[in-house]
Amino acid sequence: MRTTRTAPARPVLTAALIAGSLLLTTPAPAGADTDPVTREGPALDDRPAKSPASAARQALTAPVPDLSDDFADEAHRGYPREQILTPDPVNPADKSIKLGLTPYHAIAPKLNALQRLGDRVSVEIAGRSAGGHRLYLVTVTAPETARQAREQSRLRELIENTPAVAAKDPAVKAAYKTPVFLNNNIHGNEWEGTDASLELIERLATANDARTADLLAHSRLYFNITANPDGRIAGTRANANGFDLNRDFVTASQPEARAMRQIMVDKQPAVMLDLHGYVNGTLIEPTTPPHGENYEYDLFLKNTYANALGMEAAVNGLGYTPEKDGVEPAQIPFRDQDEGWDDWPPIFTPQYAAFHGTVAAHTVEIPLRVNNTDYNTLPVSELRRRSAINVDVAGATLDATLDFVQRQRTSLVADQIEVFRRGAAGAAQVPVSEETVPGVPGIGPEDVYTTTFPRAYVIPAGDAQRSLTAAARLVDHLIANDVRVSRAAHPFRLDGRWYAKGSYVVDMRQPKRGLANALLADGRDISDKVSVMYDISGWSLGRLWGATVESVQGLSHVTLRPVREATPVGYVAPRGDLRLRLDDPREVAALNSLLQQGVRVRQAADGSVVVPGSARRQAAAAARAYDVAFDATRITGGTPLTRVRVAAAVTPGELFALREMNFEVTPVSTAVLNAGFDWSTVDVLFVSAGLDHDDLNAAARTALDAFLDGHGLVGRGSDGATLNAAAGLLPVKAVEGNGDANGVVRVVNSGGKVTAGAPDHGFVYAPVWFTDLGPGVRVEQSYATGNPLVSGHWRPLADGTGGSAAAAGRPSVVSGPHAVLFGTEPLFRAHPRGEFPQVGRALFTMATM
Repeated sequence: MRTTRTAPARPVLTAALIAGSLLLTTPAPAGADTDPVTREGPALDDRPAKSPASAARQALTAPVPDLSDDFADEAHRGYPREQILTPDPVNPADKSIKLGLTPYHAIAPKLNALQRLGDRVSVEIAGRSAGGHRLYLVTVTAPETARQAREQSRLRELIENTPAVAAKDPAVKAAYKTPVFLNNNIHGNEWEGTDASLELIERLATANDARTADLLAHSRLYFNITANPDGRIAGTRANANGFDLNRDFVTASQPEARAMRQIMVDKQPAVMLDLHGYVNGTLIEPTTPPHGENYEYDLFLKNTYANALGMEAAVNGLGYTPEKDGVEPAQIPFRDQDEGWDDWPPIFTPQYAAFHGTVAAHTVEIPLRVNNTDYNTLPVSELRRRSAINVDVAGATLDATLDFVQRQRTSLVADQIEVFRRGAAGAAQVPVSEETVPGVPGIGPEDVYTTTFPRAYVIPAGDAQRSLTAAARLVDHLIANDVRVSRAAHPFRLDGRWYAKGSYVVDMRQPKRGLANALLADGRDISDKVSVMYDISGWSLGRLWGATVESVQGLSHVTLRPVREATPVGYVAPRGDLRLRLDDPREVAALNSLLQQGVRVRQAADGSVVVPGSARRQAAAAARAYDVAFDATRITGGTPLTRVRVAAAVTPGELFALREMNFEVTPVSTAVLNAGFDWSTVDVLFVSAGLDHDDLNAAARTALDAFLDGHGLVGRGSDGATLNAAAGLLPVKAVEGNGDANGVVRVVNSGGKVTAGAPDHGFVYAPVWFTDLGPGVRVEQSYATGNPLVSGHWRPLADGTGGSAAAAGRPSVVSGPHAVLFGTEPLFRAHPRGEFPQVGRALFTMATM
């Protein structure tokens, strides 16, 4: 679920106007969250990570199957595409069982049985989870011959690639099947969507009525049965890596998010539901402001609100009441709340889907809570009563959505075409208003969010200030998101600057320009727009992923050639010693692979490393494996580096990022240290979450202090700074900013080993800065002067403290002989990849003190 601070309802709902002020009341219904928060990041991200290294390896290496019709082999080009699934071993510990729901091990046999019911149900494997479990994509549609399936593929491509033509093509209107994506269980301990979908599939597979026949003749229904099998089995919100998958769509660090992304790219849904829990009454999007500025929001709001009304009627029509069942009437945030449940960041499934042409997309929060404390304290009978109601409610939203699709099929596809047409033509967005979106009440200026798209983005080739590895990785990520990228055949000049041959260009006149801009643009400072945000408010691959990205306003006389993947940059100079930059996580990973092989490496004053020419063979293997460049160098001297073993009390995203950089990591926490920990197995300690010096027992505190007496600490945020103060390592005072603040900030790097060559932007989440610097403290990085916030939400606290102005010019990263402290979030949710090397360099520095 997405929990939110209770916000006042819009005036269209029940309210009493008393003494000139709007008095609003919000009930506290049974089964609802009793202590709502504005965002769930801290609740999840502040727990010390302890996921196994195998889950990280699976996430980093799991392939993404191509699910397009063109990729199917000749024998399976039509529908149905049936296969016999090998059952999983029975797992009596599956947390679904207690709720009377379908355990993961029962899904494969169930899908086998559903396929045997007729010729409407197909099952494909969309990938594997971080824990290695299969991800099942079920397609329900009327049978298609191979020729008919190819025609559907042709029409789908026509809609995206030549939308102006598709808008006039009678075959689209007459024959194209509306794609619908029904996503379940992305949060593992929000179970019931899976069971509602399985019940619906069975009903559709066997129904003989005219309505069902018509629906399946004109639609393809795609069910992601469980998006998070790891969490479903374990009863956890997160997957096996500890990741909230409904925060991962910009980054796509996890295989489950990549699988969902591929479904959206290959199937191009016009409508989607993401079934969650638990908000009572059932919460059905569209959302409150602020609204993502890169959408064609008029088309999105029109359809999403209309479908929400139908789902609301279906849910309320089930007859559940607060008095009898503890179920409150459904709610629609756009209509019923002022703020606190927004669709600003594209990290959530429905918001990400909108950029792939989905014109009606919803998070649906079913009502009665059965997870967390309730799971462990309520009687089984009560849990099963609640789960049964939740399955019923989820089923009502599914049925209502299919009714909506059946009624609005033609207009839904036409609106999807219009989304792509506007992008391809470079047309202006249409601001929402009562005139442009008739039938949606309460639209006001607070709902109007649009942007000005640049003509193109350029990712320069041959940028001496940035890693070519970072540029190649960014290009491949864009392409994986179905953003079109080209490469210049000749040098060119735009906006007064020359760009080298081979520079990458993202022409913003493309169908999915909204997604391209959401990924690459700086974003916006919306601190003054709303008082509270649900989750993060700023992100930018252009600023945070380490490659140079420049917007341009013209794109004439440039010869461009489309690319399907970035050109490899792996290189090893043929003679002499070798220099490896440490400006990208892949370069850090390559360095760690060399150190693990015993290669003698030296770190130069600028933070880069020198590899002896005698290790050219090992360097060549690393260059191929990590796509990094080893240039020739004449640098002499430097600090010898050795293999670094890290004890890490960190968040799941940070643990994953450390493993991505090939560090040998042992997760620790207060509990682990109190149980007894062998400090001889590690070289450096990294702390950001879950290690409290005051909560250590005497033996654990003595052992930790003894370790820190001869080894270094890397600390991040308030927890890292608190441990530093308790251990007396670095004489500084840490100042905490507004805990709700987050976003992209401007920073100034000092050029030391930790931040040399680092991007001039960083990411913050509950930002920290440092004052009262004592002897021996070096400022590695500072927040920029003025207002350092580029995009995001960072307000002062009620007493005027904690805002971005208070942080301006203050140190954000400091170091000394025994510690490096970060006030920024350089590894946040494994996202700001251009910042990763700062932590890598800090760990090397502290491990060689």
